[in-house]
Parts: sequence; structure tokens; C-alpha cells
Amino acid sequence: MRIDKFLWSIRFYKTRSVAAEEIKKNRVSVGTSVVKSSKEVKEGDVIKIRKNQIDYQIKVIQIPKSRIGAKLVSLHIKDVTDREQLELLKMRKLSQDYYRIRGEGRPTKKDRRDMDDYVGNDLSSEFTDWDDFFGEADNDNNEN
Repeated sequence: MRIDKFLWSIRFYKTRSVAAEEIKKNRVSVGTSVVKSSKEVKEGDVIKIRKNQIDYQIKVIQIPKSRIGAKLVSLHIKDVTDREQLELLKMRKLSQDYYRIRGEGRPTKKDRRDMDDYVGNDLSSEFTDWDDFFGEADNDNNEN
């Protein structure tokens, strides 16, 4: 099986074309050599993949006939990525989730008000009349 199709079928990349692009950018290698999309994958090959600034290594156990479900991926590959790379990935994920839990979405009105109270950026105390607010901006533009 071609390496781009293999990486797509084991769900390492979302589409086959994305897998082919990453291979063209020399982010995928088998053993020590960089490969092309047409490279045939065999059982026992160790594939090195650079994705999201992490160097993954997977060993091919079995070649699937077509795209497989996520639960069956472990039957076809074995993850042999270095522990320090996995720790680096874990640290990056933790640093991104410091404020909001993933999936929580945009800040609510209450969250924004709380942030404004904390920072002290309350515009309503400075400008009570909107005509004055917009009038000052127009006067600044007319002077230039």
C-alpha cells in the first residue's frame, strides 16, 4: 500500500491529499530516508512523522485493506514515539487550556463583564452620551 494511503487509512491524517502534502514537505520518512507518496509500506517498517512540532514514530504491524475505524488502529500500528516527545505534546496541550476548558466556547456576557471589572476597562463610566463619544472621534479626524 502507498504510504499516503496508509497514513490516511490509519487515521493519522484526515484526508489522503493532506497526507500527500505532508510527504511532499519532507515531514514523513521511513527509516532514515525521506520518501515520496508512491513509496510502498511493508510490515515492520518504522515511519517517522513530524506533525505539530512533534516527531512521531510508528511501527507497521499489519497493512489494512482500506480505511479503518479508530478502535482498530492499534491492530495495525504500534506507537514507538519517544517519551520526551509525548511529554512535550502534553505540556503544549496544558499550556493552551489554562483559561478555558476545551469546548467551552466563546466568553459569555458575564465572563466579559467579569474581565472588564478585573482589568478596569469600563467605557460606560467615561462616556455617558454616545453623541459625545462619536463626536470626539470625528473632531480628531477633522484636525488631521
